[in-house]
Amino acid sequence: MPSGLGGSYRSLADDVYKSTTVAENKFNMIESVKKAFSFVAPSNGRSDPLIVRDDGRPEPTIMPARDNRKMPTAGTPEETALLGKMPSDSMDDIELKKIDLQFPAVRSMSRDDSAVSEERVETARGSVLVAVQGDRAKPAILTYHDLGLNYISSFQAFFNYIDMRALLDNFCVYHVNAPGQEEGAVPLPDDFEYPTMDELSEQLMFVLSHFGLRHVIGLGVGAGGNILARFALANPEKVEALCLINVVSTQAGWIEWGYQKMNARYLRSKGMTQGVLDYLMWHHFGRGTEERNHDLVQVYRNYFERQVNPSNLALFIDSYVRRTDLKLTRELEPNRRKESATLQMPVMNITGSLSPHVDDTVTLNGRLDPTNSSWMKISDCGMVLEEQPGKVAEAFRLFLQGQGYGMIKVPTARLFDFTRSASLDDSDLLSHAHWSNASIHITENPISEAVAC
Repeated sequence: MPSGLGGSYRSLADDVYKSTTVAENKFNMIESVKKAFSFVAPSNGRSDPLIVRDDGRPEPTIMPARDNRKMPTAGTPEETALLGKMPSDSMDDIELKKIDLQFPAVRSMSRDDSAVSEERVETARGSVLVAVQGDRAKPAILTYHDLGLNYISSFQAFFNYIDMRALLDNFCVYHVNAPGQEEGAVPLPDDFEYPTMDELSEQLMFVLSHFGLRHVIGLGVGAGGNILARFALANPEKVEALCLINVVSTQAGWIEWGYQKMNARYLRSKGMTQGVLDYLMWHHFGRGTEERNHDLVQVYRNYFERQVNPSNLALFIDSYVRRTDLKLTRELEPNRRKESATLQMPVMNITGSLSPHVDDTVTLNGRLDPTNSSWMKISDCGMVLEEQPGKVAEAFRLFLQGQGYGMIKVPTARLFDFTRSASLDDSDLLSHAHWSNASIHITENPISEAVAC
């Protein structure tokens, strides 16, 4: 406000206050309202809100154009919230110069030759193909696939997942393929007698002997998990722990037997028919998979149609449908649990909430020792390794930590592998490893020093 008009402003303000508080007559009331509205009129930023002439009449003011007004400042939180939604004239112009399109990597079913090496292992019932991934001096993880799959279509994407790559720095994975199920397998001879489920489990002893493995950690899916469970029952000292996914522990029911027998018949006579394809998709993904993940469904449909040997798969299905009951029993008496006919090693039993094998995993869980087993149902998936690899990787990592394997992440470039010795207790080990990115492997074998990777 100009200083020369200060006196007029004060007198006018007092006059407005008096005229609006004391009503003398009707005419004065109207004039007072007019003065009040003139007093609160917005300013143009260059003169007083109200300038009075010598005759007492107000000087008319010219309101500035809306485009020339500045953004008002906020004085209260309410005004700040209101003004935050209003456009501002101070925004800079943004020019779009270039667009880089990034497409997700297509799920590949081809073999990664740089990551694995394949070897043939001779057994009493023919040879099996084993793919080795990782440093063979590390602790061993043994995998076995499900019906219609092999190690590439079942485990390659999972172990290439970012959360599982760190695991490969500390373990060596041995992928076992059922006879005739590997990629590019030739048809088995017509007179070939396919091994039973028990004989398939016995082949694993030849695999351990071939690679010089004293004990392994088992990871099996479906039919492969059933084979690993049979091997663990017959050789409990060879298996440190088991991770079983969608595993059935009972013999085949009449409905399953009928479907699988029909599938094997069509595979031999007509190849991969639409009915067999639909059954395999249901077996792995459950129902409603098209709505959940259309792209993944198409990848596996193309895989079953083009890359699976139908006659070899028919033999594997026949062997699986003729499986016997695992005869697991849970012992309720604590003193007799070690003598019970169940899996003695720690077991992690996993299923997907949309999998058709949920009830079968519940039955298996009821036959295991509750002190060393856990059951996990992962939501929104049927084929858990493909649809929820992050959750399975986290669960598997914590499961291995519970068996004495663990990873300590700290900002250091070096990676050490420690083993507990007779002169180094756990507290000293952890205090020594706090400054390095260390992988702690606790075993019962006394080794006197730490070995660098």
